[in-house]
Amino acid sequence: MAASALAGTPENPLRVAIVGAGPAGFYAADHLLKQEDVVVSVDMFDRLLSPYGLVRHGVAPDHLKIKTVTKGFSQTAMHPRFRFFGNVDFGRDLTIDDLKGLYHQAVFCTGAQTDRRMGIPGEDLEGSHPATSFVAWYNGHPDYRDCRFDLSQESVAIVGVGNVAIDVARILCLSPEELRATDMPDYAVKALSKKPGPRRVPSRPPGSGPGRLHEPGVEGTR
Repeated sequence: MAASALAGTPENPLRVAIVGAGPAGFYAADHLLKQEDVVVSVDMFDRLLSPYGLVRHGVAPDHLKIKTVTKGFSQTAMHPRFRFFGNVDFGRDLTIDDLKGLYHQAVFCTGAQTDRRMGIPGEDLEGSHPATSFVAWYNGHPDYRDCRFDLSQESVAIVGVGNVAIDVARILCLSPEELRATDMPDYAVKALSKKPGPRRVPSRPPGSGPGRLHEPGVEGTR
């Protein structure tokens, strides 16, 4: 990394780059900026234009109380030695050599980027979707807003009983009035409001993965 001689003073702060603007990134930034024996400046980078990661695009839209954690993140972002740079894709717009030349330290808080496959017959057939894609879609993630799901079905099978699976089941069962009370984007509220009801959502624990959404008629579904 960049030469760190005498770094950590008001005249020459310890320059730290944080890649990833989710909860882990903000908690790391808050901890660094609160150091009393060293002066730290933080630049945070994220591929998306807006920060907060899973709090914005992963927490269920009807769990508004949980999302209030962003108030603390906003306080961190207001620190005079904190800067946020959105729409910066690490590896394309920013390289490891860039970080080495400009910062004393770098912290990577990017999390998991891919789904965990189950390895069962029918996993890739039409109507079978990773729960992460569905969750990102109804939370307005820009990479998933154009995804299409057949919401005309009266029953859906969810493989898994973890928190993500339960969130998916609950969202599928919400009434139009309940959907409108969330911070879900309008396109998702409109699409989910057209679903038939009441919806039957059976769930079976597979012992692995965050959950997967299966629509009826998918051969090989377990």
